[in-house]
Amino acid sequence: MNVFYEESGDFKVAAIMSESDANLQIEDARGKRSKIKAVDVRLRFDKIALADFMPQAQAMAEQLDLDFLWEVAGTEEFGFLELAREYYSPNPTALEQAALVVRLHGAPMYFYRKGRGRYKAAPEDNLRAAKSGMEKKAREAALMAEWQRELQAGALPEALKSHIRTLLHRPDKNTIEWKAVAAAADAAQKSPLRLLAGCGAIPDVETWLLDGFLSEYFPKGTGFPAMELPAAPTDLPDAGVRAFSIDDAATTEIDDALSVTVLPDGNTRVGIHIAAPTLGMAADATMEQVVLARLSTVYFPGDKITMLPDAVVESFTLSEGRDCPAVSLYVTVNPDLQVIASESRLDRVHIAANLRHHDLDPVFNEETVAQPDGGPDYPWKAELMFLWRFAIALEIGRGKHDPNRVERPDYSFAIDRDEAGGKRVRIYPRKRGSPMDKLVAELMILCNSTWGKQLADARIPAIYRAQAMGRVRMTTQPSPHVGLGVAQYSWASSPLRRAADFINQQQLVAMLQGTPPRYAPRDPMLFAALRDFDQTYNAYAEFQGRMERYWCLKWLEQEGVREIGATVIKENLVRFDGLPLILRIAGLPELARGTPVKLQLISTDYLDLALECRLLEAGEPVAVVEEEEEVAEAAEVPEELAEPAVAETPVAPAPPAEE
Repeated sequence: MNVFYEESGDFKVAAIMSESDANLQIEDARGKRSKIKAVDVRLRFDKIALADFMPQAQAMAEQLDLDFLWEVAGTEEFGFLELAREYYSPNPTALEQAALVVRLHGAPMYFYRKGRGRYKAAPEDNLRAAKSGMEKKAREAALMAEWQRELQAGALPEALKSHIRTLLHRPDKNTIEWKAVAAAADAAQKSPLRLLAGCGAIPDVETWLLDGFLSEYFPKGTGFPAMELPAAPTDLPDAGVRAFSIDDAATTEIDDALSVTVLPDGNTRVGIHIAAPTLGMAADATMEQVVLARLSTVYFPGDKITMLPDAVVESFTLSEGRDCPAVSLYVTVNPDLQVIASESRLDRVHIAANLRHHDLDPVFNEETVAQPDGGPDYPWKAELMFLWRFAIALEIGRGKHDPNRVERPDYSFAIDRDEAGGKRVRIYPRKRGSPMDKLVAELMILCNSTWGKQLADARIPAIYRAQAMGRVRMTTQPSPHVGLGVAQYSWASSPLRRAADFINQQQLVAMLQGTPPRYAPRDPMLFAALRDFDQTYNAYAEFQGRMERYWCLKWLEQEGVREIGATVIKENLVRFDGLPLILRIAGLPELARGTPVKLQLISTDYLDLALECRLLEAGEPVAVVEEEEEVAEAAEVPEELAEPAVAETPVAPAPPAEE
């Protein structure tokens, strides 16, 4: 005697070796013996060979009309034998019964399983919905198969074109579009990105890079909600000074300005005036929410995404010819260029001039400041020369003055567009440590360190940057910054561009007005803001670095560069000569740090932002500044100096980098 039984949702047959009330010892057609429960047996048979039973039952099952079976079954729960008698005859054969069981069990859309050979027909509405879903899946499967064929042939299906941005940057892996791309990529043994790129989905790598960043950090777009401008106090005292700013030609968010006043006693009062967008702003105002959401202005070659709306920037930027509300630090400097007193105030400052780098560079530079008379006359010469001497004294006071130090240049990018919409990039060096840059940097360091101390002395929490053992970190506790040589360093000089500076200005304004600070000691909201700012600011900087790397690679292609010099930083990491470009070069032999090399450029991979190069020659290693120190110092360059040129055509472009 043989049995047809159910095991783990499958049906099997075997010969009975022995049995009891609850169990059976069986042997299948291959001779394998096992024990099954009696309740799992659906029927017994003896006239058909084991090896033939299941193939015949399955063949018969495929011939059964499911729709007809569903109609015959009725609405009540039933056993398969009952339906077999209704469908076949009062005495259905074992093979007919088995065929019916296989068909019922394999059609859960039509028949719900109730266990131990019992079933119930699905309600009509449920069956209709299930059939519709099945038809949809069949259509989707056909679409996916067609899309896969097109993708593997190197063509981008028309239906996928409207989904490309999502597929490239934020794919929903449950959609048929992504499943088709993933399946085609697996078949082609490529990544989905490489597959889509090969099908022409990324005609412009610059746009692809930007879209990827925007989809992650600005998924709702870069627009701003409607907001009311904070009403600045109308009773701010007149500062009684004529101030000037120093910025790149493209700078619109002018955060800081300077003033110099000669006092009757022979001392000089230097004013550092910072734009005050926080004045008059209520806690939890829309503007504050925007600041805490964006956290920083995003810079990249050719453009920027501002932290604040243009209307807010225009209202508070320190524009020439206007009297602007400001948070001001005044320091009294004696004839020996030592600070003998300091005072912070909220006041109204007249901005007499917005000086621009391209105008100052020819007259205020290393050569002119070295001359006894400071070189030719120009507007604001007396003030700039005094501030230059004061900046040197400040640098000496920090223990960071080294006249023999070789400064590595910074670089600016300019993106030019032609009438046809094409783009060309210009990259030109800007020497770090120039008189203009050092003047601004030293005064901002003085401002930020002084205000950090004032907040700490007042026991008002703030956001600080600290450095020890080569590690730079954000903290709410005033801690030394070894790299800058100051006891504490808060960021407060760029409130139009950075959330940390905006928050610190809120705390400063409260201190100066004698009101409760926006953030109390140990306020969890301040810790959250610090964490969010640190993560986001670093992410924005990483994006800026990727875009600069892209334009460096485009410049090499644009200029037809085939060979270029570089310096080994460590292992296979090199810094290219004349460009702000650091890349890993696969296959580079082990060379000592500081080894100059000459590389042949073979190919460019814009998706990975990488170069394939061949080593042509290597020279003798030379001493170089420790990379970790460079990175730490670069992180502390005031934003006025680190901001890239975003003008499409600078007013006075510098010579190309290779010259």
